[in-house]
Amino acid sequence: MLMTARMVRSRCNRPVRVAFLIDQLSRAGTESQLLALIRDLDRSRIEPLLILLDGQSDASKHLEPLNCPVVRLGVQSLMRPHAWKQGWRLMQVLRERQIDITQIYFLDSLYFGVPLAKLAGVRKVLRVRNNLGHFLTPWHNGLGRIYGRMVDATLTNSASGQQALMECEGLPSRRIMVLENGVDLERFRDHPAPFTRDRSTVRIGLVGNLRRVKNIDGLIRAAVMVRESHPECRFEVAGEGEQRAELQSMIDARSLNDHFVLRGSIGDVPAFLAEQDIAILCSHSEGMSNALLEYMASGRAIVATTVGGNAQLVHHEQQGLLIPAGDDRPLADAMRRLIDAPSVAQKWGAAARKRVEAEYSREAMRERFEDYYESLMK
Repeated sequence: MLMTARMVRSRCNRPVRVAFLIDQLSRAGTESQLLALIRDLDRSRIEPLLILLDGQSDASKHLEPLNCPVVRLGVQSLMRPHAWKQGWRLMQVLRERQIDITQIYFLDSLYFGVPLAKLAGVRKVLRVRNNLGHFLTPWHNGLGRIYGRMVDATLTNSASGQQALMECEGLPSRRIMVLENGVDLERFRDHPAPFTRDRSTVRIGLVGNLRRVKNIDGLIRAAVMVRESHPECRFEVAGEGEQRAELQSMIDARSLNDHFVLRGSIGDVPAFLAEQDIAILCSHSEGMSNALLEYMASGRAIVATTVGGNAQLVHHEQQGLLIPAGDDRPLADAMRRLIDAPSVAQKWGAAARKRVEAEYSREAMRERFEDYYESLMK
């Protein structure tokens, strides 16, 4: 049973001290969820410390939270002598600040931080793995099995993530904790419902990095099919990544320049989604998608692939349409179905908003983490 905040404070006379170790900060999903958690934590229950393995870039510095101390280690390679010096510094920081829990994200931070946190005497060391491991090499999988047993628990954000860890690393379920993501609902207040504007243009949007796992090339191919019957459609992708040049070449080759736009990195995702009628998530792999939570919070009509935690969030023909991954034809058919049935799209979008309000708010996420941290101190 989880201990209450009062029980924990009466035992140690202070909040639980949690150090979060991550490579650096960006606007990607995992980093955004971490920053939101740090910002919202109840300081009477949890005292956070953010430690950046590197953190020297201007982009990372710009995203640092104002209400949390930050330590930048400046480690860009684990193989350089500088990493050894900063490893000693990390241990000193953890000891001096009397850190109770260290929570570690991403591979370099994991390999660097786990043994050092253990040597520093941190009571509980946690690993976070929210993806399904689609990009991991056999070498990384092997190290994952070792580190998965070194840490006290592995955190993931979906039941599918838990299953992947059990299958890939052989971890027992008792060593895995599922703590779902949340979304800031206030940012999506008073957004118009889809299809309430001039129907001369139907806007179809996707939020995601330009990487192969997001299957944006599949959306481009599906857009060609949709354009044949619905030339009024305009497709927009909010995100940046290494696939930009390749994707732009695909758009050019298919004469989609007037219909398909790569918008680049978007600072105001709610405003972007407010412009869309249909929101797409056609990834080959996902854990619990932050983009999908944002689609639901914005009340958009949704098409998503049946991967990872997507089916946990969106129930087929209740909050949107679910399609198989890697098949362009069902994606095109689902988009056409929503275009042709705007009242149904509005109904499902409203249902998605209600579902995320009930179960996936940032407040609910914060309380899940706070309760868990306190339970580790009993």
